[in-house]
Amino acid sequence: MAHNMVMDPLLLPLMGDLLEWIDKRPRTYAEVMDGWRTSCPRLPVWEECTDRGLVVRRGRQIELTERGRSFLESCR
Repeated sequence: MAHNMVMDPLLLPLMGDLLEWIDKRPRTYAEVMDGWRTSCPRLPVWEECTDRGLVVRRGRQIELTERGRSFLESCR
């Protein structure tokens, strides 16, 4: 899926927060969905992270990809 590289500036720090939270310890898909449900369609944090290849689901676990680690480092 092609993405416009321009995004809501509020989304970037939230994406960094999600990636940092996932990086602290292994998280299951259920934990991520429970903790990061998007109720506002204008701030699709989880969807942006998955669509941009920053996270990957491996079985029940969610992990950062190399791209996700690079994104997280750029946020710090």
